[in-house]
Amino acid sequence: MLRVSRAHFPVTTLGPGTRLVIWVQGCPLACRGCMSRDTWDADGGVEVTEETLLELWSDALRRGANGMTISGGEPLAQPEPLAAFLRAARSCAAPAGAEPDFLLYTGFEPGELTPEQEAAAAAADAVITGQYEVHNPTRLIWRGSANQRLRPHTDLGRRRYTPFLDAVPDAAPVQIGVDDGRLWVIGVPPAGALSRMERALRERGVRFQGATWRP
Repeated sequence: MLRVSRAHFPVTTLGPGTRLVIWVQGCPLACRGCMSRDTWDADGGVEVTEETLLELWSDALRRGANGMTISGGEPLAQPEPLAAFLRAARSCAAPAGAEPDFLLYTGFEPGELTPEQEAAAAAADAVITGQYEVHNPTRLIWRGSANQRLRPHTDLGRRRYTPFLDAVPDAAPVQIGVDDGRLWVIGVPPAGALSRMERALRERGVRFQGATWRP
């Protein structure tokens, strides 16, 4: 069982192509300025079986997913169930000619990982490492602060992610939608962008309740 905050498909802002993104629940790092504070509580979210997660992934593959991104929360706070899920997900049938990849976010650095965490990270094709540092911004794609590193470590990962190691997009990729009265933002917005958006909407009469980026 993996404790999960939410999952969404299709996502086009957290990795190349169209992706299934799973946000795990629980983060011991609690980075200042994190936009997903609701994922910190280790007792929040819901426990989801490996079978249910595999169904989500198989459905995304049928709908044309190019890959899967695991974010959070801190995915490596649950290394054993995460590793088991990623290994099982490798066996899910993909359309002919497709090469879906796995991208993992973690606030840990490689030298900080336990053997169990190393095994979970090794099940992904590429890993973005490093805690978010709110006062150390970057324009590098898919990263929130300049200390974070994109690390491909499989053949597929190197082929797919090497072109993005130093890529700087014209604008940070951000995906915004409204669902059942809830506004959601997916991606890595520039520093201060969420507060500016909230102020602009407030001026138009929109009030936020329970914004995930607010302390």
